[in-house]
Amino acid sequence: MEKRLKQYLACLQELDFQSMDPEEKMTLRAKMLVQIQFFQHERLIHLIVTVTFAVLLMLAVIGSCFYPDIFFFALIGLLLILLIPYIRHYYILENGVQELYAFYDR
Repeated sequence: MEKRLKQYLACLQELDFQSMDPEEKMTLRAKMLVQIQFFQHERLIHLIVTVTFAVLLMLAVIGSCFYPDIFFFALIGLLLILLIPYIRHYYILENGVQELYAFYDR
């Protein structure tokens, strides 16, 4: 999804919005709205997954405070390893959608 978002943003940057007639602009805006909705949906799903992993990580940390067992420390490590790429991916989606909003407003 990151690659698709970057390609779409690159295509939008190549367009000359000033030379388009109003009908072309309206068609482009309609197509952009569809793409924005796709990326917003993807962003929402990744937000839910990221928050779920963060909550599970906090529960594992709390659990390790009460029951210091190797299981909790292994679980903390696993969740942390998974959470970092999810945060990165959500960050990229969030910034990409914000750029799409800027293009749409032009």
